[in-house]
This record gives sequence, C-alpha cells and structure tokens, in this order.
Amino acid sequence: MDRLTLYGCSPRHGGNSDTALELFRDAMDEAGVATDALWVREHPLLPCKGCGLCGEKGCCTLAGKDEADALFAPLLGSGPVLFSSPIFFYHVPAGFKAFIDRAQAYYMRRLHGDETLLNLPRREAFAMFVAGRPQGEKLFEGAMLTLKYFLEPFNVTLADPLTLRGIDARGDLAGNENARQAVREYAASVARRLSESTP
Repeated sequence: MDRLTLYGCSPRHGGNSDTALELFRDAMDEAGVATDALWVREHPLLPCKGCGLCGEKGCCTLAGKDEADALFAPLLGSGPVLFSSPIFFYHVPAGFKAFIDRAQAYYMRRLHGDETLLNLPRREAFAMFVAGRPQGEKLFEGAMLTLKYFLEPFNVTLADPLTLRGIDARGDLAGNENARQAVREYAASVARRLSESTP
C-alpha cells in the first residue's frame, strides 16, 4: 500500500484542523497505514499572478522560486492524500488557496496532453473540514467544489469529506469527544477503503 500523505492546511499551528489531522494520523498508525504529514504553512508560496505563461508554454513563471514543488510532489505520485483544513468565510484559508491556485500550470499541461499527468494512476483524496460556524446549509460547498477541481488534473477523485461544525476556539476539538470520535470513525472508514483498493 502506498503511503498516505496528510496535508495540514491551517495557517495556525495547533489549531483544530491540526488536532483533527493528528487524531487521524494516530488512528492510521493503529490501522497499520503509513503516513507522511505536510504542513502547507511551512512551505512559503508565491501566489499565482495570472500571467498566462502556463497556457502558452506549459510552465509556471514562479517555478523554482518558492516551495510549491514540495507540496505538489505527492500529487504527482501514486499514493492517496488527505487534506485537513479550517473553513474561513465559507472557504479554505489563504495559504491553502494559494497552493490550489498554483495548480493552474498542471491544469494547462494536462489540457495540452501532458503524458505524465494523463498517466497518473486514478486514486482517491480524503478531506476533513473544520468550521467555527455552527450553521449554514452551504458552509462547506465552496471548499468541496474547489478541492474537487483542484485535484482533477492529478487523476485524483475527492471522496466524501468529514465536516465538523461549531469548532472554533483553540482547543475546541480536543475538548469535544463527539468530534474526536467522528475523526476516529472517518479514519477507520478511510483505512478500510485503502485496504480494499490495494491489489
């Protein structure tokens, strides 16, 4: 089984989505699933400038000028991935969105028939979204749609995410046994799916 890459997408160290990721990782360890964690905030990123170079030449004008390559490396591999992110104003935080926007170069490469991208194995991504707001029918829709199409150039399909509401202040998740149990149950379901998909 390929290693599962966990993306921590919060700008805040030790926040609730970080806690969710650590709980998830512990459950994966118990299930015998090997994981690697990447914290988006630890990899400085330059925002997409919308210059259009990737559409013309298939490359990004910012390539090699920041640490985007380290974040994209797992998506260019063969293993599954998971994203743990807070919800800011019905969407993902700025640092995570900067990472997502930089995928435009890969989208254009795939559109123009890049064989490396076209030949990537089909696999799943998983996600945990943690929102402070307790209500909102469409609270997670923006993040889910963006993540779905962000992953498409890499042949990755987004599975149903875990969504947690009303988890706001630092420590809220750590002190909420129902939320902690939801993370453990989600991890167990992911472990089963990964086991079933292993040849």
